[in-house]
Amino acid sequence: MLDSVRSFNDDNEKKKSKFVPLRVAARIFDFLASSPCSSLTTNSEKSPAAPGPAVLSPVMAESAGLPAAAAEDGMVEVAAMQKAVKQLHFGEREEIKVAAVAEIKKLAAGDPGRKRLLAALGVIPPLVSMLVELQDDQHRQLVVETLIVLAHGSFKNKALIVEAGLLVKLQQVTNTEDVPRNQRLAPLLLSLSFLAKTQSPVNPIRMLPFLVKISTATETTDETKLTCLATLYNLSTKLDNVRAIVSSGAVHILLKLIQNRKASEGALATLGNLMLSEAGKRVIEEDSMVPEALMESMAWEDEPKCQELAAYLLMVLAHRSRTQRQKMTELGIVSLVLEVALLGSPIAQKRALKILQWFKDEGRARTGGHSGPQADQISLPSSSAGKQHIRECRRAVKKMVKQSLDRNMQVITRRAHASEDFSCFKSLAGSSSSKSLPY
Repeated sequence: MLDSVRSFNDDNEKKKSKFVPLRVAARIFDFLASSPCSSLTTNSEKSPAAPGPAVLSPVMAESAGLPAAAAEDGMVEVAAMQKAVKQLHFGEREEIKVAAVAEIKKLAAGDPGRKRLLAALGVIPPLVSMLVELQDDQHRQLVVETLIVLAHGSFKNKALIVEAGLLVKLQQVTNTEDVPRNQRLAPLLLSLSFLAKTQSPVNPIRMLPFLVKISTATETTDETKLTCLATLYNLSTKLDNVRAIVSSGAVHILLKLIQNRKASEGALATLGNLMLSEAGKRVIEEDSMVPEALMESMAWEDEPKCQELAAYLLMVLAHRSRTQRQKMTELGIVSLVLEVALLGSPIAQKRALKILQWFKDEGRARTGGHSGPQADQISLPSSSAGKQHIRECRRAVKKMVKQSLDRNMQVITRRAHASEDFSCFKSLAGSSSSKSLPY
């Protein structure tokens, strides 16, 4: 008997689940059909009034113990949302649709719940289509800002924007040579790039040409370049995207951005992600700016994070490439690594010491296990120029040792003064007559 009842209930549940999509669609249709606003038809006749939405009237709200003003505000918001969605879907003139977009942006910015509801009502596909259709720059910017508001804080809305074909239509949207106009799309692409960290990652193939073009343009602002850099970093966190990124020519752009103090940390972090792939290692190693650009970043004493990232990249390059080790030796990496090993951050010091043990004075490099280069040896020049170089290195080492000692003395002195101040405080606390002190 119980089994028959359970099977009957299971059949009912299955039948109910089949009608869930129909119920959702019916609710959306009822939401649009229940607008208290006038119709968008061109003639003067008005359509018959449809039943209103389930919103409390001021009298009902007062009887329920709610403020009447809150109920009135809710009715106004629902009416505005209904009108904006109708105008966006069925408006015949561009001015009507643009006004609807402005209202949707206002509504979506106020409440995350309205943001999800607007996306469920299907406002995203028309907005994506308007990016291609609109010619006015101000109207296009309004559409872009509205999509950014809808995508902010909602991975589902980001996925809906991608499904609506934004990346497919990206080439049509940016088919002009107007860089200031095109670079306004960069914040929207940055928002979509966060999908790379989810289970529904975005395909970077259509996005990368735009990012490379904007990053290399002379008219592009520094803020937009930083936005494109952040987008590349998000894409590089997905290992499957590395091959597409290095094939687009982004590595050389990242190495150029290292010279910019504001963008250097992000560029080095992105290169570090690309270095995890064999294709990324090969492209970085073959670039003409390597290792000089990395050594310049490693010499920045006031940027410890850049020192750490640059030391990591140099460590990987020195481990795998004999050519890179020779270039580093010619550029004087020994003195630079000694300086970082003495004065750098703890992480930078460890990495610098790892590099330093591969560049011995006798020109021998360790080849065992994971502690050094896998092959090859380096011989420092034995001529008079080489001896002069060794003497300069020794003088540099002595100077850096003296600087390190001076800094250690400053730290010791500062701690001594701090201990004296603390002892005074303890004596003051000990002489207190308060009975509430535990000791």
